[in-house]
Amino acid sequence: MSAISKALFALPLLCSVAWAVEPASNTAPTTPVAAVTATPAKTVAANNATVADPNTETKPLTAEQIAKAKADQENKIKALVKDQEGRLKQLEQANLDALTQNQELQLKNDNLLVQVQVLQSERSAQMFLYGGATLGVGVLLGFLIASYIHTKRRRQW
Repeated sequence: MSAISKALFALPLLCSVAWAVEPASNTAPTTPVAAVTATPAKTVAANNATVADPNTETKPLTAEQIAKAKADQENKIKALVKDQEGRLKQLEQANLDALTQNQELQLKNDNLLVQVQVLQSERSAQMFLYGGATLGVGVLLGFLIASYIHTKRRRQW
């Protein structure tokens, strides 16, 4: 019994993943968080400066460059507005087409419903006539059979 209890006690220890974790090393850098977050921004700015002109620092934009950038942005905005207007017109046209098609389908649906009602009423009228004809034939056969039996009895006397 003690072997089973030892096995049951050792099984969770063997199955756990705690033994697979490495202890933290003491060689981690001790730089503050603020310094770490500021470093990538400086690196990006330095990379942009080296790409533009490796010998000079980043220069502020001139008034002409700012005006040109604004004009480019305005042109892009105007192009987007024109594109949106074109898409809006296409959507409106598609919407009108869908509405007309919807109305046509509703009219067809209404016509088909009327036709179904007419066919159902014709069918019920036809069944009424069949029932009346069957009843008439049954009554006629009943009179003929009754008269035949009645005349047969008179002949026997």
